[in-house]
Amino acid sequence: MRMVFYFFLMLSAFGKAQELTVEKANHLASLPIKCLQQEYPNKLQQLLLDATEIQSPKQLHPAFYGCFDWHSSVHGHWSLVYLLNKFPDLANRKEIIEKLSVNISKENIQQEIAYLSKKHESSFERTYGWAWVLKLQLELERSKDKQIHSLSQNLKPLTELLIQRYTEFLPKLLYPVRVGTHANTAFGLNFAWDYAVHSNNVSFQKSIKENAMRLYFKDQNCPFTWEPSGTDFLSPCLEEIGTMQRVLAPKEFLSWMKTFAPTLFNKNFKWDVAKVSDRTDGHLVHLDGLNFSRAWNLMHLLHQYPKEFKHLQPIAQQHLQFSLPSVVDGNYEGEHWLASFALYAFESVSKN
Repeated sequence: MRMVFYFFLMLSAFGKAQELTVEKANHLASLPIKCLQQEYPNKLQQLLLDATEIQSPKQLHPAFYGCFDWHSSVHGHWSLVYLLNKFPDLANRKEIIEKLSVNISKENIQQEIAYLSKKHESSFERTYGWAWVLKLQLELERSKDKQIHSLSQNLKPLTELLIQRYTEFLPKLLYPVRVGTHANTAFGLNFAWDYAVHSNNVSFQKSIKENAMRLYFKDQNCPFTWEPSGTDFLSPCLEEIGTMQRVLAPKEFLSWMKTFAPTLFNKNFKWDVAKVSDRTDGHLVHLDGLNFSRAWNLMHLLHQYPKEFKHLQPIAQQHLQFSLPSVVDGNYEGEHWLASFALYAFESVSKN
């Protein structure tokens, strides 16, 4: 199955990318289905004030306790909702909806809110996990299935809390976090912006744009040759481009790009894929995620600006294809989260 999946992608290496088929969707869905309610192994990002706070992952986070950690659980939920929206006849549809309904109940979300409302947990999952909650909220609201769509109302109070957290936090962030891992500021802004636009939240859009301009508008000559760092799963340069592409008008964005990323206009631009030396290492396997995130950002760019960036399509396809087999290689270190990254890359490819 792995080789068939890989061959499918090789066929579209340099042409119009094929969209996911239901067969491939069923296979990718099997990964979050497997871990959505798998409590262990688990990595808690918890600050303990005293012994009374020592509880099991499921007790602490009844909605998002599976898939190794909180944020991976959130985007595992997103993966399944996205696949159900795209393929209503998904093979395990009934099982998926049952699991989603159990996890995203009103009671469970209220308990998640109670956890995040602790004063010493105000920065919990800031801003990576926050961003994925907004991504999940958007996908639930898009659903035409009444049962799935109804879950958006259960999640909404948590989403509203995190929008408030974003609005309070961004002005305090005097300098952007430019790492290629969870704390990357631009990645968090990108999903936040998408939900702000989807929900027509003008004040939230205003906050994101003002702070993005303050943090990034004067940046120049992003050092693409510095990427990747050893455990990156996001491209600092491309995520920043993704942010400014969202908040700037087209002419203003292209002008900014010529200062920030002049190398991407070069028709001979080359970028080697990131290679993983050991996929059983939970940090080193991050680099497969980097390949997917490069692919989705490059696809977003050439989708809006084909004339300027069409030459980047083979690079995006190469990055997507290189790491796709690792999604199904049987190593939980990657399987618990890589399907989400692959699906978001596919979502971006399908728009081109």
